[in-house]
Amino acid sequence: MTSDRAYHHGDLRRAVLTAALDTIAADGPDALSLRSLARRAGVSHSAPAHHFKDRTGLLTAVAAEGYALLADALTEAPDLRERGVAYVRFAIGHPAHFQVMFRPELHHADDPALLAGKARATDALRAGISGLPETARGDDERLAGIAAWSLAHGFATLLLSGSLDEPVGGRDPGDVFRALAASTFARGAGQDAARDAHQAPGHGQDGG
Repeated sequence: MTSDRAYHHGDLRRAVLTAALDTIAADGPDALSLRSLARRAGVSHSAPAHHFKDRTGLLTAVAAEGYALLADALTEAPDLRERGVAYVRFAIGHPAHFQVMFRPELHHADDPALLAGKARATDALRAGISGLPETARGDDERLAGIAAWSLAHGFATLLLSGSLDEPVGGRDPGDVFRALAASTFARGAGQDAARDAHQAPGHGQDGG
């Protein structure tokens, strides 16, 4: 891509973001510099700073875009398990966004777009938790949400690092996650049912 390539005004920002995502996917966010991005995008040295002010501003924009894309994916899923699948597929499809989103030291924490994207993604996850049967989500929806997020995020992170290459093998990661989620939440529901039965009046008594 050459430096004299012409861009429409609205394309400059996208060109720099795309170059940033390519760099992050290849070398990680720590390799990012505005000057090298300008060369890679084929824009003037001042273009990245004009749109993003500084490196942190650019990484904040990457994270905000990632949360918005994740929120869209989660919202389209019909239930909690499929939201987990959507989370995993998002990580696979957007590895550069995923690397940046969960490193708050790289962001401007008060950025409105970032906060809005985070809120939408959180709301989508909470909606999935609310749709669970009470025996599966337990008494504390917040803890159930943490459990669901931990399962999806941990699986996605291990997948991207290559740590699950052997156990997942040639299987579809979404199908593997569905099996994990079904096992995890079904086990929790079974434990709750057993506890409730044990605590019921007359349990263990003759004729009870």
